[in-house]
Amino acid sequence: MSGPTGEGPVAGRRVWLCDLDGTLVDSFPAHEAAFRQAIAELVPAALPSFRYAGHAGASTAEVAALLTGDRDVAARLVRRKQGLYREFVAAGRVRPFPGARRLLDRLAAGGRVAYLVTGGSRGSVERVLAGSSLGACFRDVLTADDVPVSKPDPEFYGLACRRWGVDPAEAVVLEDSAHGVASAVGAGLATLHVHTAEPAPGAVAVRGLADIVAMLEEGQ
Repeated sequence: MSGPTGEGPVAGRRVWLCDLDGTLVDSFPAHEAAFRQAIAELVPAALPSFRYAGHAGASTAEVAALLTGDRDVAARLVRRKQGLYREFVAAGRVRPFPGARRLLDRLAAGGRVAYLVTGGSRGSVERVLAGSSLGACFRDVLTADDVPVSKPDPEFYGLACRRWGVDPAEAVVLEDSAHGVASAVGAGLATLHVHTAEPAPGAVAVRGLADIVAMLEEGQ
């Protein structure tokens, strides 16, 4: 993914829009465990066919609505799943991926601005950021509680760009899920699909965060 400058597709892009779950923090196991326990308690018939990987990147509310088809049950499922997940965060089960802090520090050192654009709820996101000490790395945070849509809708990233006055031509997105990539690419944003060898359509594959750091350092 390197070009003549060493920065390849992110050369000259000073604004970074970063996803959180599965991108900067290893939260997949905790999210899956929270969902499975909540589903077992409230909609057990849905548990055998539930595969969290198929919903990664979507909001908890959207997943609950798909699973239940009942507004009241869905609301209860959301509350229970979020409560369990936040317990797991407090227990230290969600940690930054290797290279996450180094990448964010590298962006700041290079004069780049990082924003967080996540489909997580604000309460959960704030707990993860506090526990991982990553919160101060972002100029601002956009969560599922702040917008009327969810990834993969392109409006999720479109709203983020309008909220912060970001020119898509000057920005790059860091995502880990097909839902997130679809949202970013649909909004016309250059997108890095991290932790994968096979990128979703429109994105550039990056195996790990350390690879992005190396790319940025080569382009100094």
